[in-house]
Formats: sequence, structure tokens, C-alpha cells
Amino acid sequence: MTDIKRIALFVTCIVDQTMPEVGVATVRLLRRAGFEVDFPQAQTCCGQPFFNSGYRDQARDLARRTVELLDPYEAIVLPSGSCTAMIRLEYPHLLEGNPRWYYAAKRVAAKTYELSEFLGKFAPDFLNNEQLAMSNEQVAITYHDSCHMNRMLGIKDAPRTALAAAGYEIDDMTESDRCCGFGGLFSIKMPEVSNAMTAEKIRQGKETAVHTIVTADPGCLMQMRGMVQEGDGVEVKHLAVALDEALGRGAGEQGNKGDGR
Repeated sequence: MTDIKRIALFVTCIVDQTMPEVGVATVRLLRRAGFEVDFPQAQTCCGQPFFNSGYRDQARDLARRTVELLDPYEAIVLPSGSCTAMIRLEYPHLLEGNPRWYYAAKRVAAKTYELSEFLGKFAPDFLNNEQLAMSNEQVAITYHDSCHMNRMLGIKDAPRTALAAAGYEIDDMTESDRCCGFGGLFSIKMPEVSNAMTAEKIRQGKETAVHTIVTADPGCLMQMRGMVQEGDGVEVKHLAVALDEALGRGAGEQGNKGDGR
């Protein structure tokens, strides 16, 4: 581990509004790995919906607000590949017309990480700790590579490495990097096409004969969960939750329910 100790959790809108368990699991993992986790209360949307809709001025306002909020921290961690890509890749472009904000955005971008990427880089010993590995029989899962995380950030191995270190057996679906159909506003503007893409992703997941699809992006998680039908025998969960559950099993605990303060 490096000297980084105090980090900011940028939890993202979807986690904050609909998936609080992902935020709680993320905090537990980071604290167990030895980091002090702050949750800046003033955080808002990263601006990606504005940005993708062409409302660049509004996205720029949110970018400046977020940069100012996060700049004091040693590192920023997100349980989302898409929002990580927005801060790391798009903020400098949005703010390049103003030197003050541009260089601040570059500083923030350089210390912004997706969760599995951060753990793999700054806490590899934690991932390989016997306490994290499952003490019972291996659990098989299949992993979905989200588009922003895989294609824009180039993060493909980190989540798989973390899951394997936690004791999961990964049974890849035919096209693990096939889009789940969410695509932000795409799922709203073209719901028929979006849902057809999601149905194919769920079908491929079921073909692996495992019961759990894991993804590191809340948008993909929301989209796939919305399409899973009762009786499919499939559940979809976030990477942070899967790792947190493995930690609980490896430690002989029941999910560490009381450690999420």
C-alpha cells in the first residue's frame, strides 16, 4: 500500500438514490483495506447526463463544482466505471478553456479511480488476504464488462482479479463485453432496442449455468435487474457487494452488517 490514507467516496447518483447497499459495501471494503473514507456531503451528479445530451454549459457547471469539492483529497474512489470515465476523461476537456479549472480538473482526474482499479493498485495485499478469500466452497459467477469501464478506461482485468482473489470462480459468458443496453439516455430514447440488448445479455448469462451476474457499473446493474424475470433463477449484483459478501464468508461473519458506519 502507498501512503494514501484519506480518500473521498464519490458514490454516484444511482447508488445514492436506488442502491445504498453498494455504497455501504464500498465503504466497508475500503475501510477494511486500511483507508479513511470521507463522504463529501455536497457531492451531486457528475454531469454525465447533461454532457451526453449536449448540455455542455450545465455539465461544465457540475464539473467545476465537483472538481472544487474533490481536489483536497488524496484519492477519489467510485463504484462506477461510467462516472469515473466522466471525471477522468471528460472533465479536462470540458474545462480546458479556463487554466485555473483545467489544471484543477487534471489534478482530480489523475487521482480518480474505479473501486476495483483502486484496490488492485493501492491495496493488492488486501485482495490476496486469506480473510477475504472464501473459506467455504467456491461460488461461481459470471462477469459483465461495462462499456465505459472496459472501452474508455481500459479496465478489464482488475474486477476479475478482485473476484478471483475473493474466491469466486468466473464462468465468462459468450460476449462478456457486449453492451447491456443501458447506455444512459439510450435506454430512454430507444427502449425497444435497449430492452432487446438486455434480454440477450441475460440470456448469455443464463447460458453459463451460474446464478449470479456481477458488474461494476450501477447503470448496467439497474438495467439488467429490471429485465430479470421471476423464475429466471438469475440475480445481478454489484462488484462491491460480491466482494463484501466474500469477506463476510471468509471471516465467518454474516455480511459484516454492523460495520457500515
